[in-house]
Amino acid sequence: MSDTSTALPRLLEAADTGAAPDAKDLLAVLKSPDPELMDVVAAASRLRYRHFGNRVKLNYLVNLKSGLCPENCTYCSQRLGSEADVLKYTWLSTDKAAEAAKAGVAGGASRVCMVASGRGPTDKDVERVGEAIEQVKRENPDVEVCACLGLLKEGQARRLAEAGADAYNHNVNTSQRHYDDICTTHTYADRLETVEKAKGAGLSPCSGLIAGMGEDDEDLVDVALQLRESDVDSIPVNFLLPFDGTPLEGTWELTPRQCLRIVAMMRLAHPATEIRLAAGREAHLRGYQATALHIANSIFLGDYLTSEGQAAAADRELIADAGLVPEEGNTLEEGRSKPQPRKRGAGTEAAPNA
Repeated sequence: MSDTSTALPRLLEAADTGAAPDAKDLLAVLKSPDPELMDVVAAASRLRYRHFGNRVKLNYLVNLKSGLCPENCTYCSQRLGSEADVLKYTWLSTDKAAEAAKAGVAGGASRVCMVASGRGPTDKDVERVGEAIEQVKRENPDVEVCACLGLLKEGQARRLAEAGADAYNHNVNTSQRHYDDICTTHTYADRLETVEKAKGAGLSPCSGLIAGMGEDDEDLVDVALQLRESDVDSIPVNFLLPFDGTPLEGTWELTPRQCLRIVAMMRLAHPATEIRLAAGREAHLRGYQATALHIANSIFLGDYLTSEGQAAAADRELIADAGLVPEEGNTLEEGRSKPQPRKRGAGTEAAPNA
């Protein structure tokens, strides 16, 4: 018997009993051969449907302040010294931030994620963001707001909660062992401390990873187990977008199949936790995006912080075509494209589609 065929039953049994998964079994998922990939997907999907049915949570990012970050994270297009051709601007006004959030809500999002570049906010920054959160909540009382402002100082998480924030995101990104390879201006412990501060203030903790940064499979398993230990409520799964002008420029290590294994491994490690398809899904999962939604139960709608995503309408079609519905229960129309008469190739002077 293969490692996968013995690991999957043990992982499902652990999910049934609430026991922690064995690291070796999670590693077997990541190393599963291609002929067993759909077995992995089926096992992870079983847990997704058990805990979330056919619902998908739609999230929308609002980049409050873009670029010019003093940290040296190698994966980030906003990092210190980045030459990436990305938008750079200072804080959006409260009205502009609320307007951007309103667009996401109109598109179907039930959570708005308000993000700012930088090491961490000043107290004045927290007040500024707090005002934006309050306005978003006044205009959209049923919408969740997640803040993501970097490393937090004492009392800042509590102020965000008082303003109406429901959650706080701070990704751990990779394993502790691999962390110094991607950032030296702050530590892994700093990130974990911010997650704990958010929890301590009553904010729902959101923390995830970026795959494809030179880590090995053991690092990915370590991240999954660390997030279990941190007891986070939602896990964004990002795949590296290697912007030109960053140290990881040109780093394309992942295949769509391996990305699917990573999403499945996270679900098997976190049976009842929100798993979110995040940045890089279009470029890396490609034709497996719909398959991944049968494992993950959450997705970002539209664009990301510095990169464009696929059209929001295409996201909604993707969800509907997979037989899924937004968490709020709204129905989505399945996409229908009219057949286009062939006007190229044989019998024409136009170049063939080959």
